[in-house]
Amino acid sequence: MQPHATAEESVPPTATESPLLSYRDEATGERVDLTTQQVGAWSARSASLLRDGCGLGPGSRVAVLLPPHWRTATVLLGAWACGLAVSFRPRATAGLAVLEPGGDRPFDAVFVTPERQNDWLEDVPDAPHRYLVGTGPGRLADVPLGWLDWSAEVLRHADVTPNHTAIRPTDPASADGTTYGQWGALAREVAGMLDLRAGDRLLVDAAEHEQPLKWLLAPLSAGASVVISANLDPARQDAVVAAEQVTRIL
Repeated sequence: MQPHATAEESVPPTATESPLLSYRDEATGERVDLTTQQVGAWSARSASLLRDGCGLGPGSRVAVLLPPHWRTATVLLGAWACGLAVSFRPRATAGLAVLEPGGDRPFDAVFVTPERQNDWLEDVPDAPHRYLVGTGPGRLADVPLGWLDWSAEVLRHADVTPNHTAIRPTDPASADGTTYGQWGALAREVAGMLDLRAGDRLLVDAAEHEQPLKWLLAPLSAGASVVISANLDPARQDAVVAAEQVTRIL
């Protein structure tokens, strides 16, 4: 990671490996680069938190109300490594009724940013395990009663993916019943539509593309790396493309 990340969050860098996932906040100057090894380590911590910390496994359901971000990627990948069904709710759905098969079933865990947790328009699902996920560096300064700071809790767990029941392509990967196999096929289809190939570097405007199918699953399925840019000024996009050696723009 770059110096903007706190020491508690750092994972030993791999000097010879290029970033798989980069996060840039153009407004604050924050930058985080994660290699494939580091993405795997953080995803493993998330999986351990869900399995060992929350006691979840195949059949469990989690709601994720997070923007495109490196932490969101590791929350999602950790949940899917445990065989969980994820309901991903973008900011664009705020104030709208969320209708999905099995929508009346309770969730086992919920992940949300402090901003959305405090937004009166949001219908944040309740769950026994509730985590606030910040989008800035370091830990959260204020965590309300009944909630936990993900960035603190995840560090209590090992960065080795826990053993779990084998995931079948027919198992549900999302709360609406879409299976792991179907999501994989969709990711490859979107990667083809974007003409993504191994070695490509995809620039994602975080404000324009919330769905992880496009900014996470599709590029990973093609062997491409990702640059997530928050608060991207269109006038500076060309400069970001050149600096990051971007080959594709979402």
